[in-house]
Amino acid sequence: MSDLSGLYQELILDHSRRRNGEGELVDAHASHHELNPTCGDEITLGLRLDASGEKIEAIGWTGDGCSISMASASALTDLAVGADLADVRRMIDAFREMMRSKGEGDPDEELLGDAIAFHGVSKYVMRVKCAMLAWVALEADVAAATSRDA
Repeated sequence: MSDLSGLYQELILDHSRRRNGEGELVDAHASHHELNPTCGDEITLGLRLDASGEKIEAIGWTGDGCSISMASASALTDLAVGADLADVRRMIDAFREMMRSKGEGDPDEELLGDAIAFHGVSKYVMRVKCAMLAWVALEADVAAATSRDA
């Protein structure tokens, strides 16, 4: 195992243990539930926008699942809170592209931050949905929160 792979595994385990953003967001502008029927992982992720409606002010999530799905939600929270919606959409697209890469290519580390650690997960088809769960919920929340304002 390369030093980088070991570091990424540690990052995933750390996020799995400390779970940033875990807990229900009571005053969410949008909330979405995702389930991976293959393994039973599930997450409900809520977000609140700032007063301008252009930035994510807070994310809260509850879930149950493997270390990959829980760590992915934690890493997503660190990245998305405080980010403007255009950047969040780019993050979601970049993460999805990385998860479809089967471990190939060089994802944008500046854009993805700690979420870059999931690049190796993309080699394991059965684990991709686990890593994507929170990101799909976030994408649905952003769409719901912004469609209400239109």
